[in-house]
Amino acid sequence: MDDIGVAEASGVAGGTGRAAGGSAGLGAGGSELAALLQALGDPARLRAVEVLSRSPRRAGDLAEAVGVPAPTMSKHLRVLLAAGIVADERGTRDARVRVFRLRRESVVAVRAWLDQVQAHWDEQLRAFKAHVEREDRG
Repeated sequence: MDDIGVAEASGVAGGTGRAAGGSAGLGAGGSELAALLQALGDPARLRAVEVLSRSPRRAGDLAEAVGVPAPTMSKHLRVLLAAGIVADERGTRDARVRVFRLRRESVVAVRAWLDQVQAHWDEQLRAFKAHVEREDRG
């Protein structure tokens, strides 16, 4: 997913851009992040996100790529939409066709949280190293 760049968490550009839950930031005590991580906890949904990270897909194509029946994929897509991980857009030729794509904001939110966790542990390890070095000298 490294090819997904940083985007502003101000909304979704283009199409209807429908995605429930708004931006998946770290506010509200991390409840939005928790919902996002919970949605990613299912292997089929995680695989769907991996597929969508390469290109937008119709639900049927996505179900085939993930290896689940269409009704199962429909349920997974509802969870991913509610968590704000994916957005759906109506086709320009046929309004009945829904194309699903990964919302960059959700990736940015997870990356930001992981960066915070990494910074915390880097600081803890630096402090521990300094403590051990002081003990060795003392």
